[in-house]
Amino acid sequence: MIHTLQTQKQNYILYVLAAATFTIFFQLYMVAPLIPSLAVFFDVPEQTIGLIVPAYLIPYGISTLFYGLLADKIGTKRIVLASLCIFIVLTALTSFSQTVPQLMTWRVLTGIGASGIVPMALVWIGQSYSYEERGRPLGWLFGAMAGGSAFGASTGVIIESYIGWRMLFLGVSILALLILIILWRALSNMRDGQIRRQELTLTKVFNGYKALFAGRRGKITYSYVLFNGIFHAGVFTWLGLYFERSFGLSGAAIGFAIMGYGFPGFILGPFIGKLVDKNGRSKLLPIGLAISALSAFVLALNIPLHVATVAVIFLSIGYDLTQPLLAGIVTEVGKERPGQAMSLNVFMLFVGFGLGSYLFGLALQLSLVQALIIFSFVQAALSIIAIRLFKGETNKI
Repeated sequence: MIHTLQTQKQNYILYVLAAATFTIFFQLYMVAPLIPSLAVFFDVPEQTIGLIVPAYLIPYGISTLFYGLLADKIGTKRIVLASLCIFIVLTALTSFSQTVPQLMTWRVLTGIGASGIVPMALVWIGQSYSYEERGRPLGWLFGAMAGGSAFGASTGVIIESYIGWRMLFLGVSILALLILIILWRALSNMRDGQIRRQELTLTKVFNGYKALFAGRRGKITYSYVLFNGIFHAGVFTWLGLYFERSFGLSGAAIGFAIMGYGFPGFILGPFIGKLVDKNGRSKLLPIGLAISALSAFVLALNIPLHVATVAVIFLSIGYDLTQPLLAGIVTEVGKERPGQAMSLNVFMLFVGFGLGSYLFGLALQLSLVQALIIFSFVQAALSIIAIRLFKGETNKI
């Protein structure tokens, strides 16, 4: 009976954390498809306004390192609640931007403030579930990321065409406020007693991160988190521009075209998690990387609109079959220092996101098609190499 109640409480907290994660990723992914319309609104080139994406992502990734240190000292609950509060305020302030520099500034600060939520949710999963059981909760969390990505990328730009981008940011802030109230009540009786608090010094901090990279498993996993993030953010950030240039779409039409991105993970996240628990990560990781590479390559071809929308769906599936699996490995690699391990994971992921959007933007100087081909070939190479590197990863420790 006690075990059942504890499980129910764990599930409730998991669902609320997933809702908070959904909101974070909704506002993250709603920005990229707005690049064409924001470029018109502020009367600047698309590549200039496109910098608002890495302006959020890179500070987000860097800040997670510090949140992880704080979590190992004061616990996850305070970090999650404080980070969500900051996110609410700064997202609302973003809607009042009058110039591109102002918009950039608010995006940088929002990235710093919001970066404590997702890594701390991952830490909580690592503390609350055994390694063999983490597939399902990780599936929920990454499903929420995928769902936020899907709705942010598609419905975000659709809603913006009716209410404008300012009201869109305000609406996200209000939604996050409602979730904060629910999350505060859900975490009110949660203890962080399982975290060993200790005095932090620069030496301990450095040695902690060094230890995470000391083993072969850590080096490989974190490297793949980075490279996979570079690929997916690079391709996704510029999908709006892709559909505008390739098919003449704009506004809501772009939203409908990329609506398939994120929905597979949102719907199938828990199922994928169970599949991982059953079959292990060694087989699914290379497959996910290969699907991602093939999807980007298909987009580079002269294809009709309906084929492009299907390719976007498979691009999303490729992400769902890679990043959650890598996070599962990280929870085991860093089980002795969960805060630092997960912060480093999110750092690598979001710095990868930021670099990916920036590097793809640079590759656009060649051409959109060449940029897609370059990214797809690199991802295909990572898939082939992963067959050997991850052959020892199963659902067992």
